[in-house]
Amino acid sequence: MITNFLNLSRPFKKVIMVSLDSILLILVAYLSFALRLGEIYLFKFLNPAEIYFLLFSIPFIAFPIFLILGIYSSTIRYMGFRALWVIIKAVSLYALVGGVLLLFFQIENFPRSVIIINWFSAVLAITGIRMTVKWLIITIESNKNINKKNVLIYGAGSAGRQLLNALSHSDEYCPVGLLDDSTEIQNQTINSLEVFSPNSLDKIIKNNNILEIFIAMPELSRSQRKSILKFLSGFSVLVKSLPSLSQLAEGNVKIDDLQVVNIKDLLGRNSIEPNISLLKINITNKIVLVTGAGGSIGSELCRQIILIKPKILILFEQNEFALYKLEMELIDSTSKVKIIPLLGSVGDFSRLNNIFNHFKIETIYHAAAYKHVPLVEFNQSEGVLNNIFGTLTLVKAAIRSKVKTFVLISTDKAVRPTNTMGATKRIAELIVQGFAKQTKGTCFTMVRFGNVLDSSGSVIPLFKKQIKNGGPVTVTDKNIVRYFMTISEAVELVIQAGAMAKGGDLFVLDMGEPIKINELALKMIRLSGLKLLDKNNPNGDIEIIYSGLRPGEKLYEELLTSENTFETSHPLIMRAEEEMMEWKKLEPLLNELKSASHDFEQLKIRALLMKIVPEFKPQSPVVDLLFGERSL
Repeated sequence: MITNFLNLSRPFKKVIMVSLDSILLILVAYLSFALRLGEIYLFKFLNPAEIYFLLFSIPFIAFPIFLILGIYSSTIRYMGFRALWVIIKAVSLYALVGGVLLLFFQIENFPRSVIIINWFSAVLAITGIRMTVKWLIITIESNKNINKKNVLIYGAGSAGRQLLNALSHSDEYCPVGLLDDSTEIQNQTINSLEVFSPNSLDKIIKNNNILEIFIAMPELSRSQRKSILKFLSGFSVLVKSLPSLSQLAEGNVKIDDLQVVNIKDLLGRNSIEPNISLLKINITNKIVLVTGAGGSIGSELCRQIILIKPKILILFEQNEFALYKLEMELIDSTSKVKIIPLLGSVGDFSRLNNIFNHFKIETIYHAAAYKHVPLVEFNQSEGVLNNIFGTLTLVKAAIRSKVKTFVLISTDKAVRPTNTMGATKRIAELIVQGFAKQTKGTCFTMVRFGNVLDSSGSVIPLFKKQIKNGGPVTVTDKNIVRYFMTISEAVELVIQAGAMAKGGDLFVLDMGEPIKINELALKMIRLSGLKLLDKNNPNGDIEIIYSGLRPGEKLYEELLTSENTFETSHPLIMRAEEEMMEWKKLEPLLNELKSASHDFEQLKIRALLMKIVPEFKPQSPVVDLLFGERSL
């Protein structure tokens, strides 16, 4: 019956409550006379016509008062002390008005004490029926909550309270309480739920079978959010959070606003507002070309460049599908920038020369490269031809066409490399440095940074996929560490660094603190609400397997080969000074390397790479798939 009542529309519920109150007030008035006179049959003492008049005039006295004071405006399910106080005032006014009218009509044998008895009984009846209905509703809903997920809300501020109200109507979640770091609000209650200290989280999770925790503090800085996530990563609960204040739409917080915690928040890097004037220098109203436009870095470069309003943006890519996909994405954006999609390889001088002369390119961002360490190790000669001689060809074409600015996207793996990919990128840097020293028409610069989150070669998408599939999660080595930065932040800094260039500059981005990949994997497992499966916890969910370092990989990455670094006008961009090789010495070595690569002379390629980059200490022997005896 109660369930059917809850499913009725609000107007029907009001009609039912008015009818119920009418019956109660009439019964209460009759019983008040009976209690005072000591006789259930009132007609012995009072005139029947007067009794009927008294009883049936009650609703006409009570309900105008009840409606004016708003006792039907509150929801019984959430009725608290304020609503009860309104009921007491309304019933008191009704009893007072009714008593005055009874005295006015001077009914024979009317005992005046009935007025007090009726008031007291009516208060008990009207509040009692509502509290009974509320108890029945709570009982029914608590039975429904058996199939709901018990959750906690981290943050008892405005967003937390709004989220709590939203969850109270949810068929999926049952809020158990709130967490807050403020000692002033701890141990208080909000909507009948207690605000706990985070220090008691372990006990709360165990006692209440908490499955998820929702972070409702959109005003947090990234470092504060990282601190909370680091704390929560010690518990096997799924963590979701509300987006930042800038992302939240105006109005009430909704359950749909919750997002699975973003792995970017684990970096703890506070964003720094970009220097708008630096962003515009090489882009606004200029003809810009991005090589490798379809890759992770290249595509993000294009997304940000188009917002800075170049005259023309040229997408240069050798992968047809990647180029088509990016072109469609950019065309669908609101920008009115002219977009030119061009297929081609950075190793094709004729194609590049034709493009540069036809479009009068002013700025080049060179992001095209083979970057996957093991794949380049297995395809050594192709990696050399693309990363080194593709860059050399592009540089020569840029000089011939008098391109004003050339920015090479480099990598931390070029520092004391242990793999072919890193060595090829370091030689690409040497080429750019060599030409920068002898060229005046084109400003050459390089920007070096580490891993970016969610790039095609990043471990993050791999870990997400492995966790989603139930594991295991594969980590190469328990002690391996890497620098991480978001793609958008890296690209934003690359554009600003390129604008600072004077010629031959090597810029290094501040990547923050290095992160242990094993700890990152463990946090991702726990923040997904799962437990680590190992010898100490055989009943866990996800196992971490250590597969060993792959060919060319090293435990630690570096960003500098020397300590000669200098601050720039941007706190996250440093200018580095490193040893370089004179072009007249580098050129003959490159000619030998090119010949060896075309002839697939793998051992000679390795030897020349080590000669050009003395810091190159290969982590593995030559493993090119075309090297050695052919297996049938």
